[in-house]
Amino acid sequence: MPIKEIFPNSTVKEVVFQIRFPNLFSIESKIGELQSQIMKEFPESALLFQKKFLIADVGSASKIEDIKDLNTEPGYKIWQFKSKKDFKLNVLSDSLTITSEYHKTYNLEGGDKFRDIIKFVVDNFLKITLIPSIKRIGLRYIDECPITRKNNQTFRSYYNTTFPLRRFNLVDAEKMSFETVVKKDKYNMRYVESLKREGGKYKLILDFDGFAKDVNSGDYLEVTDKLHEIILKEYERSIKAPVYRYMRRKRGRKK
Repeated sequence: MPIKEIFPNSTVKEVVFQIRFPNLFSIESKIGELQSQIMKEFPESALLFQKKFLIADVGSASKIEDIKDLNTEPGYKIWQFKSKKDFKLNVLSDSLTITSEYHKTYNLEGGDKFRDIIKFVVDNFLKITLIPSIKRIGLRYIDECPITRKNNQTFRSYYNTTFPLRRFNLVDAEKMSFETVVKKDKYNMRYVESLKREGGKYKLILDFDGFAKDVNSGDYLEVTDKLHEIILKEYERSIKAPVYRYMRRKRGRKK
């Protein structure tokens, strides 16, 4: 059944939207204009520098100055903008990424829509840069899901898992993971399911990474909507009724 409600205790830990494009040499001259267009929603800004480092085995006889010369490759700039709602925007010369741990809904009424943030940022970016095509569009959801009892019977009552539990009992497992990349019509999705331990507690991590390549810039939102639809369907296939009950609880309420 399609999800049509906003959950107070959603399993979504992080959601990431990204576009990649050919290296834009004029990006630095356009950042100020972009900043002025998005400042109302993203008032905080910073310029970060990321340096690339080369680690190499050059042998014991090498001089220290020769080793230093290996790491002369210049770094790259990241223009970072933050909103009061914890949305984070990173702009590089070849990519734009929006990250959120605040995410409540993609497009349902009754909450701040991640789709609206994407449209607001990318529409302004495309208007300023005039990029005709996008090399890659990606939409990624990372969910941290509960494991109330670490045994096969309870786990199967919560999830339609890909884990080989007939062969490897969950009770005995310290780690377990499954990964696949599949075609969905003209789109792609990478799916990762993994068992994660934090302290003495275990969680199930569901990682959905939908992406499309070589997209006309004017079609970016339609493609993103399709990627979200694919991810949502896979998420719905992954969880069962107890997870819905868990997500409907108010945060902080005990099981």
